[in-house]
Amino acid sequence: MDMSEHRPVKDIDAPNIPKATPTLPDAQTVTEVEHYTDRLFRFRCTRPPSLRFRSGEFVMIGLMGDPDPETGKQKPLLRAYSIASPSWDDELEFYSIKVPDGALTSRLQHIVPGDEIILRPKPVGTLVHDALIPGKRIWFFATGTGIAPFASLLRDPQTYADYDEVILTHTCRELGELTYGAKLVEDIRKDELLAELIGEGFAGKLRYYPTTTREQSAKMGRITDLMRSGEVFTDLGVAPLCPESDRAMVCGNLAFNLEIKEMLEGYGLTEGANSKPAEYVVEKAFLD
Repeated sequence: MDMSEHRPVKDIDAPNIPKATPTLPDAQTVTEVEHYTDRLFRFRCTRPPSLRFRSGEFVMIGLMGDPDPETGKQKPLLRAYSIASPSWDDELEFYSIKVPDGALTSRLQHIVPGDEIILRPKPVGTLVHDALIPGKRIWFFATGTGIAPFASLLRDPQTYADYDEVILTHTCRELGELTYGAKLVEDIRKDELLAELIGEGFAGKLRYYPTTTREQSAKMGRITDLMRSGEVFTDLGVAPLCPESDRAMVCGNLAFNLEIKEMLEGYGLTEGANSKPAEYVVEKAFLD
């Protein structure tokens, strides 16, 4: 609102007082930015002291849009982003795509340390431990930037306390798009606390299964096709999913979410929610 239209008459002759520089609503400061490909990057920002969230949840973040040509007012451009950092982290991490003509990501990809972003501190989401009933093994199925909530959960000690085995599958088109996940797993295995919880070598709790669909790599194919053929289970030396022991979380593009949801139901798993925990959950708010 333009306050000059409502200024009291008695202030007309008052001296000019410097105005404070306006800031973004719910502003947080960017602390780190890393670009992986021409389509993918991650960034970290300050965390509001009052923000409490469960690993795997998401928040709304964004930037201010262009001023309205007629009114001059700006509206925030917001999008749901999974928090990639664990609940114990002092900062917040996000993993993002870059869309040249995207309303938000076309701008967000140019942020640098010191810039401000909007962060609405109201975390929600279904990819949380509370939405699953206890099990022995948990599968994290991700495509593209859908790995973000699992980056949070994989760095949370509760994950390894709750399960004997943790399997992360990550399917992307090209090798460069697997860099974030590969570095994540490498850092987790080097972390003093987490490494102790995970154990060492192939027999450790954390198993990583990356695949590509376009560029040649050590393992080619869509994870759903590899599950149908049984190849993924042979590679990992595990039995196919069953409701007695396996739990799953899914985050990726809409087609992938729907396909793997049908497959999990075929294995006998039932979809859960915060209000009714079960054997698997899908993040519906996040679409890669």
